[in-house]
Amino acid sequence: MTNPHTVRKRSFVAAAMMSAALAATMVLPDLALAQSPIVIKFSHVVADKTPKGQGALKFKELAEKKLPGKVEVQVFPSSQLFGDAKELEALLLGDVQFIAPSLSKFDRYTKKIQVFDLPFLFDDLDAVDRFQNSAAGQGLLTSMTSRGLLGLAYWHNGMKQLSTNKDKLQRPEDVKGLKFRIQASDVLEAQFRALDANPQKMAFAEVYQALQTGVVDGQENTWSNIYSQKFFEVQKTIAETNHGVIDYMVVTNAKWWDGLPADVRKGLSEAMAEATTYANKLANDINEADRKRIADAGKAKIQKLTKDDLAAWRKAMEPMWKKFEGGIGRDLIDAAPKANK
Repeated sequence: MTNPHTVRKRSFVAAAMMSAALAATMVLPDLALAQSPIVIKFSHVVADKTPKGQGALKFKELAEKKLPGKVEVQVFPSSQLFGDAKELEALLLGDVQFIAPSLSKFDRYTKKIQVFDLPFLFDDLDAVDRFQNSAAGQGLLTSMTSRGLLGLAYWHNGMKQLSTNKDKLQRPEDVKGLKFRIQASDVLEAQFRALDANPQKMAFAEVYQALQTGVVDGQENTWSNIYSQKFFEVQKTIAETNHGVIDYMVVTNAKWWDGLPADVRKGLSEAMAEATTYANKLANDINEADRKRIADAGKAKIQKLTKDDLAAWRKAMEPMWKKFEGGIGRDLIDAAPKANK
């Protein structure tokens, strides 16, 4: 005859073992989830070999080194995920975590950022760097948090040059009536209107074909973009105007960023700071090298401008400063030229 105490004991042990097994099945997925790295998608629209492309890859390397097993950074160059028109929306929807749009893209979130689009405001990239590191420049990084965007860093591309499919590009009158591709920016649109040219807003990925087929006559860009995108193959003349800057702001979703664990946020911030130093140092080197490659290719003539030529361009464009003063703010427009030596 079976002892009732033994039966009860066996039932208790069996129940305990079943409870433990059930608990394990509930805990194990949570542990696996906790150990999964945070996937960070970094999307941008240019080639890997550009300063921005190299900066993104350096950030991936540094972030994964500083936070082993905690983050996985996936970089998507050349509009593989989203083009110019969709990347900000994708960031706000959480489809990507990092993007680095041109500064021109942010004017719908704050008009103050238009200061970077004003022509002939900065003498060179060193002046741009000094302004961005000033209190005024750093303040712009956090100027869009109420709209869901947090700026983490400025990345240089370089100073802008002007190109056309015409043989002559020396004075402002040489672009009258021509069609120019521009980024979606009210300032850049007004800039070409002031030159009696016709600005055409167009995604970056579409520019080569538009130049090749004559949909547009010209564009403005940095040496690295002109080379990496092969624009020099479908343009006759590139004028060395250095009339503006194409830089980027690396931005993230402010709510997503604030929700990260403190140690992850710290590691990503450190990685971004180091990647920024790397990318910005690289920008000058790449632009200088790509300018030489374009010259050596012999497909587009590089038009050097005299002081009188540049003065004529400056005179034609300078009224733009006053035109956009209301949205940008007189304080920022005054602070920017102080960065020039």
